[in-house]
Amino acid sequence: MPTFSIVENVDFREIRERINFRQSGCIFREIPEERIVGYNALAFAMYDKHPVTDLHALVISKRHAATFFDLFEPERRAINQLLDKLRVDILNKDALVSGFNIGMNSGSVAGQTVDHAHVHLIPRRGGDVQEPRGGVRGVIPGKAIY
Repeated sequence: MPTFSIVENVDFREIRERINFRQSGCIFREIPEERIVGYNALAFAMYDKHPVTDLHALVISKRHAATFFDLFEPERRAINQLLDKLRVDILNKDALVSGFNIGMNSGSVAGQTVDHAHVHLIPRRGGDVQEPRGGVRGVIPGKAIY
């Protein structure tokens, strides 16, 4: 038996009231237009300024929300649409890309350094690390291989 259930009870008035919120001083608020590689009504994408691999991209909510868990469901869908589009674009740009890590850091103890919801799309190429097994589990040393 499940330990919890989800009841859909969304008050869309709150979404309408908050959808355009922009936090002053947020580094994602002042992104130059030439850095943006894709966008939709609720999110935008750009390549990471400090990439882990070549073509490492970020997909960022337009509304200021601290973490992925603070996003409204339409914003999550908008981010996923951009992730899908970026994946295709990256595969077309680099035939050596054969996998991706998709990740988000939620909270400073999880490594979040920018207090604004964003998702990393990190292209992976065969041989880019000695042992890729375990993927994102590698954020805790010794936990990737099991």
